[in-house]
Amino acid sequence: MKSNARIAATKRVKRTPSPNIVFGTVPRRPLNATRRPREYLTPREVQLLMELAGKRGRYGHRDATMILIAYRHGLRASEVCALRWDQIDFSRGLLHVRRLKNGTPSVHPIGGTELRALRRLMREEPQSRHVFNTERRAPMSPAGFRKMVARTGETGKFPFPLHPHMLRHACGYKLANDGQDTRAVQHYLGHKNIQHTVRYTELSPERFKSFWED
Repeated sequence: MKSNARIAATKRVKRTPSPNIVFGTVPRRPLNATRRPREYLTPREVQLLMELAGKRGRYGHRDATMILIAYRHGLRASEVCALRWDQIDFSRGLLHVRRLKNGTPSVHPIGGTELRALRRLMREEPQSRHVFNTERRAPMSPAGFRKMVARTGETGKFPFPLHPHMLRHACGYKLANDGQDTRAVQHYLGHKNIQHTVRYTELSPERFKSFWED
């Protein structure tokens, strides 16, 4: 009888109500749509971001090069931070891209701007297995890369907060805008599902180019 009474008493106990965000007890992350008008950067904005990063602090060249490589090759923050020198073939101008999240690996050509930036980084930075390192000679972390991009965006007074994945989206948007084949863009970005690539084609204004002729 006593055990039944205890169970009944437990059921009668009022549960503590969930914290109400009205009173600020549970800070919820605002939706991306309310924080920024789009999730990609234009080529001009990427160029501005690199120029600003190059002028910030002692590691300006490293930061600018990191942004350049992430943008040109559509790398995620974790992928650019994990980039190693043995993935770069300077003699043939190739980058062996290793994708995370079950992405498809590929081999990308490296342009002259990238090669010059990487060679300078190799000369100026202490020798390490990884391309992008902190002052403690440890690989740059995705969190550190995110902070650098966000702070650089604040320095440049961008009208919306920036994050590294916008560079990957910027790559897809640029390639789609240039009229590159959707299947080729899919392999370039390492997408398993082409539906993830199609969204860049949907953003391209080129398909509406002949709608109005002035």
